[in-house]
Amino acid sequence: MVNMIRKISAFLVLLFTLTVYPQVADHKVTPMLKYELSQKPVTEKMLVWIEFTDKGNALSKYNVYESVSERAVKRRGKVLSKESRFDFTDYPVNEEYIRQIESLGTEIRHKSKWLNSVSAFIDVRTLVNISKLGCVKQVDVVARLKKPAEVIESDKPIDVVLPKSSLYSLNYGNSLAQNEQINVPAVHDLGFTGQNVVVCVLDAGFNRLSHESFATMNIIAKWDFVNNDPGVGDSTDMGSGTHGTQTLSTIGGYKSGSLIGPAFGADYILAKTENTDSETPIEEDNWIRAMEWADSIGVDVTSTSLGYLDFDPPYTSYTWQSMDGNTCRITIAADLAVKKGIVVVNSAGNEGFHSTQNTLGAPADGDSVIAVGAVTSTGTRSSFSSVGNTVDGRVKPDVMARGSSVRVASTSSNTQYSSSSGTSFSCPLAAGVAALVLSARPNLTPMQVREAMRNTASNAAAPNREFGWGILNALAAVNYFAVPVEGWTFIAGQEGGDITLKWQTVSENNNKGFEIQRSPDKSNWKSLAFVDGNGTTLLPHSYQYTDKSAPVGRNYYRLKQIDFSGGISYSEVLEARKILPGEFTLYQNYPNPFNPQTTISFHLPSRQFILIKISDILGNTVANIAEGMYEAGEHSLSFSPDGLPSGVYFYTLSSGERSRSRKMLITR
Repeated sequence: MVNMIRKISAFLVLLFTLTVYPQVADHKVTPMLKYELSQKPVTEKMLVWIEFTDKGNALSKYNVYESVSERAVKRRGKVLSKESRFDFTDYPVNEEYIRQIESLGTEIRHKSKWLNSVSAFIDVRTLVNISKLGCVKQVDVVARLKKPAEVIESDKPIDVVLPKSSLYSLNYGNSLAQNEQINVPAVHDLGFTGQNVVVCVLDAGFNRLSHESFATMNIIAKWDFVNNDPGVGDSTDMGSGTHGTQTLSTIGGYKSGSLIGPAFGADYILAKTENTDSETPIEEDNWIRAMEWADSIGVDVTSTSLGYLDFDPPYTSYTWQSMDGNTCRITIAADLAVKKGIVVVNSAGNEGFHSTQNTLGAPADGDSVIAVGAVTSTGTRSSFSSVGNTVDGRVKPDVMARGSSVRVASTSSNTQYSSSSGTSFSCPLAAGVAALVLSARPNLTPMQVREAMRNTASNAAAPNREFGWGILNALAAVNYFAVPVEGWTFIAGQEGGDITLKWQTVSENNNKGFEIQRSPDKSNWKSLAFVDGNGTTLLPHSYQYTDKSAPVGRNYYRLKQIDFSGGISYSEVLEARKILPGEFTLYQNYPNPFNPQTTISFHLPSRQFILIKISDILGNTVANIAEGMYEAGEHSLSFSPDGLPSGVYFYTLSSGERSRSRKMLITR
């Protein structure tokens, strides 16, 4: 009897498909949706994307600036000109088109202005009518994606606490190793903790925000996109937030002696996008809608410890061949977010190694997404970590961080901690490094942040499909781009037996002051002193500091400017070589650039005849400013470029067979 009922049901589905489906505008329905039509009962509703042809009158009637925060506008300004800061993707889906869809009995779930689509629940009968609407461009399946296997080494509370390391100012406890492996503590000691950066963590909810490691976290917004409410923790609705608690603590938790995340000083946005109650725990529209929401608030960095490849049966799957950066909608949205100025960081996946194909999960295949693989405590690739490359030949993953036995907050106690494994945890560590880079270098674009992270990683010389560019080095990434202080000149030279630094800023009294730092190798910086931001008595925007403890040989200096707003920026790195008394030396002129006058200084080891001349960029002598016998020691001369046009010039000190030259810039 049961078999007979099944045969009758199958016959009815076939009969309906033969009689109703030909009425559908066939060119508007994707092959995947056609497949699903043949598999489902005719009355069962499906979650689909309905993409529209245009945005109609939305472009003329909508003030796009009202939909985003001032912070978001400023962030976009780093990558887009004022004229192109907003485009077609930023205008809302046309409300008239939505009304037409709803009038047919469609249940709208999410709207995506980026994709000019809505996700909606429809049955086959409704599809027939929707496909005939002139405003509809295409109807496709919303990807219901299978969550990759979690790799959990231990979820038992860990109470053993390591002693504080004497090398760093903070007490990392058992989280020291995962931070130290990527050189995070050295960045914290510089004063960068993610401050002034907004991070969005997209995950399965966050069930224990009462944990002690979140006590000082500044959470500025949160939303549950699974249940469409503001509660991102566990409640009576769908989804469990244990995974999100762990990943959030990895990137931004702070409890001295127990757990410190790389970006504990950042502001956080929490987005619940995964339904753990379902066998198909995420749908693309949740993640895309959450990304658009975070963009409007002004997010700088996103961290997603989820990656997807296979659809649950009986749906047709994305395959490894789909990992080309252009097929999966979630990947398209991720790359679009980067174009709008957001640093997008994503787990590479936990699908392990395959000798002939990639094992990535979308959106890690995005050409602008920073895909993160996992390593062990010894720096070897974790066996579960997914490998590249993308189908179109790009190296993935991008970078690596600790993913085996990572210290995380307990999901069952407010004061305990546990150890978990997976690229789910290497991702927030890497996203934390991205936040540190932006905290130190706020004007960098997402692609510059990626460049800094990749090019300073351990395998940058030979990136490959298993290890990418290698294990991150947060300190080197922070220092990769030299971002000048709000300044005009910065010079260093020897005066007497000491190194004297001189610098000017464009405006007066615009900062709290400068921390003077010295390094023997451009990496290990030592703080020497603090110079108040008021400047000297005669020139409020001119500054000077003399280093009386500089060792003989090469010394590197930089300025750490601290603004009234709390922002921090660094000057270029200058080399100042402390010479022995017997050396023949020409110093950099000061100020430089200059107008109307500058000072040229030099040191002579003995009494001798010298000539100092000024030449243009073609080598023509335009002025002689000194010629004759000078005694041993330090000398300074003033030079006024009367009659010389703006441009680059060279000044040369000659004595017998010896000569030294430096460059100067005249401004008018």
